Amino acid sequence: AQGDAAPGRAVWSRLADAGVAGLAVPERWGGTDAGAADLVIAAEELGHHAVPGPVAETLAAVPALLLALGDDRLCDKWLPELAAGRVVAALAAPPWLPYATDAHAADLVLLAGDDAVRLARTGAAHASMDYTRRLFEVSPGGVLATGPDAAAAVARALDLGVLAAAAQLLGAGCALLEAAVAHARTRVQFGRPIGRFQAVQHKLAEVAVALEFARPLLHAAAVTVGSADTAARDVSAAKVACGSAAHQAARAALQVHGAIGYTREHGLGRWLTKVRVLTLTWGTAAQHRARVMAELTR
Repeated sequence: AQGDAAPGRAVWSRLADAGVAGLAVPERWGGTDAGAADLVIAAEELGHHAVPGPVAETLAAVPALLLALGDDRLCDKWLPELAAGRVVAALAAPPWLPYATDAHAADLVLLAGDDAVRLARTGAAHASMDYTRRLFEVSPGGVLATGPDAAAAVARALDLGVLAAAAQLLGAGCALLEAAVAHARTRVQFGRPIGRFQAVQHKLAEVAVALEFARPLLHAAAVTVGSADTAARDVSAAKVACGSAAHQAARAALQVHGAIGYTREHGLGRWLTKVRVLTLTWGTAAQHRARVMAELTR
């Protein structure tokens, strides 16, 4: 049912059994400490299968934030639970304050401002474009950290969250392209499969090129995030490229499928809404382009 978190929690539990939930968690707290390069591979697959729930938050941003804060008490309390899949996390942070997705289903909800990190209290629900995820307003709770160190921790965590969102976009875009190609092979119009028409072939080929151009940017950002002077630029460039390619894939898939693609029964909408939401959240394309320009000209 719409808004029901139970199926997503069951999926997350199985992912934790495979070690996915602990990719960003050090071995000391039960994770694998696999690093960003492995994290984006996992996030891409989760996007490819349109896995619901706070993937970027639970898999990347919140573990990174807890680690960056450097408070062993917080890490001891939450990181083993995150790695084991027993806890799902939600995060409200710039530029989408004071809202957090899936806050009603999360065991840990954090509010990360420009100068402080706080626990958050879940408030009123709001309409969401993605019917598998619900949007909630949150209010500040207890303070966990303040000052420049907190701001630096938030910046590091958000970069990793943006990277995970970009990876999901790439995975969702690839899934949409695969669905469009499969439909074009079997949908017959004017006596032949529509995939034999040059206009359809060119449209799908352009999507494939866009996705493959985005992939190296994503993996380059995974190498530099958190450690290089170019990390901010690389992460934002990856988000723009993956978001643009996924959006192009979504438009092409919907056009190739025609009217059936608009129906919820077909299932294409799971990927369409995921692409739409992930493109707009974790920073819009305009915000990330501005960040790239700022990094290039500073």
